[in-house]
Amino acid sequence: MFRKMSYAFIVYITFVLVGNGSVLASEVNFTDELYSEAAILIDSKSGKVLYEKNSHQKMYPASITKIITGILAIEEGHLSEKVTVSQNAREVIGTRVYLLEGEEVTLKKLIQGLLISSGNDAGVAIAEHISGSEKAFASKMTKFVKETIGVENTNFTNPHGLFDEMHYTTAYDMAKISKYAMRNDTFRDIVSTKELRWIGEGWETTIYNHNRMLWNYEGATGIKNGFVRKSGYTLVTSVVQEDTELIAVTLNAPSSKHAYRDMHRLFDYGFENFETKLISKNEVFEDPFGGKYTLANDFYITTQKNDTLFLDVSIYGYLKVIGRHNQLVGIRVLKRVEDQFTKRNSLFLVSLDR
Repeated sequence: MFRKMSYAFIVYITFVLVGNGSVLASEVNFTDELYSEAAILIDSKSGKVLYEKNSHQKMYPASITKIITGILAIEEGHLSEKVTVSQNAREVIGTRVYLLEGEEVTLKKLIQGLLISSGNDAGVAIAEHISGSEKAFASKMTKFVKETIGVENTNFTNPHGLFDEMHYTTAYDMAKISKYAMRNDTFRDIVSTKELRWIGEGWETTIYNHNRMLWNYEGATGIKNGFVRKSGYTLVTSVVQEDTELIAVTLNAPSSKHAYRDMHRLFDYGFENFETKLISKNEVFEDPFGGKYTLANDFYITTQKNDTLFLDVSIYGYLKVIGRHNQLVGIRVLKRVEDQFTKRNSLFLVSLDR
């Protein structure tokens, strides 16, 4: 089962790794059955793309825009501070939480109304509070996702997702944005909330999360759905099962039913075929001459079930993950923890499942 290399020792690992890059469409049996125009499925911990369809095509996001508005508000603002609702926020069209002009609401409550009940008025109030205007906040949104998160094909003109020709994103960008947002505990808590008692000056009710995946898919933890006529039905969802968290994005489905059907198929495919494994930063690796190394950070990799991997530690301080057909599927720079060399080669067994 071992493959020995001349310049390093091999560590045998009892789990599966998907090949480098995304899964080819031809390998996925439901490719032609998705109704959404664009879609993507990624491993949230490793960032691995497990499936994609037109994932870099520019699309209109509708209310999944609010994912960015929400995480930006959490990072830029103070959740307990009071926000005064403007006439502009009060009069915005579309889905609302019925804020009144002059009403004072905490920033956290506005974010809850934004992400749970998809309130466009909450989005405008947040934008004006943080940046003074919707336009200024939209510019901040675009700069934030490009410079902080690292996406390239996204541009925002408003905080809520109402249609604009210049308000666009891609399935790939939205997956990357959502992966970033879900690292924030406050964001995770809000988007996973199924229902919340809402007591405002103009509306007293119980609001229910618009993302129905929270009710109909095991392990769903968020995130956001959307719809405007020119965008079609859009949906972003995260699901955790055991140690694996996947994020899926579907854009421009012809109906809500089709969007949820596509989402179910993506997650069924993902969890039936893949799992996430951890190479811990606490592991100590040794090269052929006795040099000892560790990782600077935990290394998450996505594996296919029932496959074999090798870890190759080079004398130059690199950890290489070798998968099927001798394919390089991951690489990390190691840091040295001991400047001691021996002349003996070493070959030993390490299980990441212990």
